[in-house]
Amino acid sequence: MSSAYLLRRFLLAIPSLLGISVVLFCVLAMAPGDPFEELTLNPNIPPEVRLALRASLGLDDPVYLRYFHWLFAMLKGDWGFSFVSRIDVDRLILQRVPTTVAVIGTSQVLAILVAVPIGVLAAARPYSLFDQIANTMAFIGFSLPTFFTGLLLILFFSIQLDWLPMVYQSTLRETGWAWWWVQIKQSIMPVMVLGLFQGASLVRYVRSSVLDVIKLDYVVTARSKGIGQRKVLIRHVVRNALIPVVTLVALQMPIVFGGAIVTEQIFRVPGIGSLLITSILANDTPVVMGVTFVFACLVVLFNLIADILYGWLDPRISFR
Repeated sequence: MSSAYLLRRFLLAIPSLLGISVVLFCVLAMAPGDPFEELTLNPNIPPEVRLALRASLGLDDPVYLRYFHWLFAMLKGDWGFSFVSRIDVDRLILQRVPTTVAVIGTSQVLAILVAVPIGVLAAARPYSLFDQIANTMAFIGFSLPTFFTGLLLILFFSIQLDWLPMVYQSTLRETGWAWWWVQIKQSIMPVMVLGLFQGASLVRYVRSSVLDVIKLDYVVTARSKGIGQRKVLIRHVVRNALIPVVTLVALQMPIVFGGAIVTEQIFRVPGIGSLLITSILANDTPVVMGVTFVFACLVVLFNLIADILYGWLDPRISFR
């Protein structure tokens, strides 16, 4: 892959991100609610103080002026100031990123490790007992919403068996190996909920993709030469069958970040999703704008990662 292709993709991403930022900013500007609503209800704060505070933050300026102020500040590295937490938005987001990345990253790895072998084996033996069981479990997995699965796991593992904590704690008193053990225990249920939900849908895609590739001429030719079934699957089928799966995984990553909002609310995981919900409820516009813009950047980034992986999986794909 040439550096010119990467540069061109980055340049094409700039107008996309600008357009997304304009839409997000206008929607948030037109949304009902006032971040200083509590101040208006507080009789101890004079009206002139409230007006001066709004003027200092530019909340009474026209929408287009406020957008340009936000854009130029973002280009300088200033993401704004949280009205609720009273700290910078970038610091607030960075505080939540490690937890979200750990939970979502582990769940996505679990989904891939479960889905790829099951999907390949189900496609290698279509309509067999294993294939029917895998399809049934996959249908059940992505038919159940994450909040229902999460409540079931809490009811069984936390309330009935008392094996796992039902609430995720960001500050642990333990140190050393004990800290790792408690961290693993409290991460098991959120990771299982997200990983099994994503893995169930991936099983169907992997199975369908392998079934399409396994009928191609070059696979039949490889078998006619006496190559074993396992070697044909690994060397000739799986690699080409994973191309559409890579697209799905790459494009689903930002959706997984957004879908983790429900799971983070159930288990009280202090991640980006719960930050977005609390900021929306509190009309904390700078934080909402910052988090949603991060999601938009993730979409562009994972699209680029998918294109790069295309060339690695299929040498016939050229980047010009």
